[in-house]
Amino acid sequence: MRAATKSLFLFLVSLFVFGLFTVSNAKAKPQAQGLTMNFYKKSCKNAENIVRKITSSKVQANPALAAKLLRTHYHDCFVRGCDASILLDPVNNTQSEKDARPNLTLEGFDVIDEIKTEIEKICPGTVSCADILALAARDAVSFPRKKSLWEVPTGRRDGFVSLASEVAGNIPSPFSNFSTLLQIFTKKGMDINDLVVLSGAHTIGVAHCGTFSRRLFNFTGKGDADPSLNATYAESLKVLCPNPANPATTVEMDPQSSLSFDTSYYKIVLQHKGLFQSDAALLTDGSSANRVSQLQDPKFFFTEFAKSVKKMGAVEVLTGNAGEIRKQCRVVNPK
Repeated sequence: MRAATKSLFLFLVSLFVFGLFTVSNAKAKPQAQGLTMNFYKKSCKNAENIVRKITSSKVQANPALAAKLLRTHYHDCFVRGCDASILLDPVNNTQSEKDARPNLTLEGFDVIDEIKTEIEKICPGTVSCADILALAARDAVSFPRKKSLWEVPTGRRDGFVSLASEVAGNIPSPFSNFSTLLQIFTKKGMDINDLVVLSGAHTIGVAHCGTFSRRLFNFTGKGDADPSLNATYAESLKVLCPNPANPATTVEMDPQSSLSFDTSYYKIVLQHKGLFQSDAALLTDGSSANRVSQLQDPKFFFTEFAKSVKKMGAVEVLTGNAGEIRKQCRVVNPK
């Protein structure tokens, strides 16, 4: 009996100690280990207001900037996570992500620089470039609405590495088929719903002719057009982008609606007028095609987009003591 009592006592003590250890660890885990809303409320209370004010001013002067900032945020998160690696300039003979072919047309870096400069004046070394980019993308797309289209938890830190060689295979390509797109998203912890929902960002912005001209003039190498592209639409695109394509020429990704963040994209995809092969690819999978149809509903789209872009914004983020808070977004801090 005494042995049984002793065993029970030791068991209860072990549970108690384990419980204390677990609670202690939970309490000891700093809040900065994850992303939270209003992360800078105490350390730099005006940070988000500064981002919103400057971004809104820039988008008001140049509405096309909304798509550009959102695209830059996308391209940042798909390579090394949302750590502002896309903002780093090349160092010596090492090309950065900016130099990779899919990123050569990215813009908005000057806007991020201006925001960072203003925030550094009042809160030096406090607000990360990764957070500034995530917030600016949201605020740019949300302008001029009174309410933000999605929440942006903050607390990201900036990475040290940016390599052009890491871009290929990580960023969804306009030439990708469905299985390749899904593989890229899955690798980042996202799913088929996120793929279709985030493709909806193509409702704003323009594309260079080179990203889709093959669909018009030489799809299978025999001088033919992509049969999955609406024939009438293809002919109109040929007028805008004659062969060979002028690298400087751009076309609206969502005809007549490229400055409005809405559900028009899903309507044109169903009409086989999606500009990219990656757009057409969404109809080659039953589940994906069904979701394309559902996302024509504005209420459903905005709800789902808010969820998916928030999920993307948390991909492989650096938090806590990882990374750094850059003083300038284009260069890592000097050692």
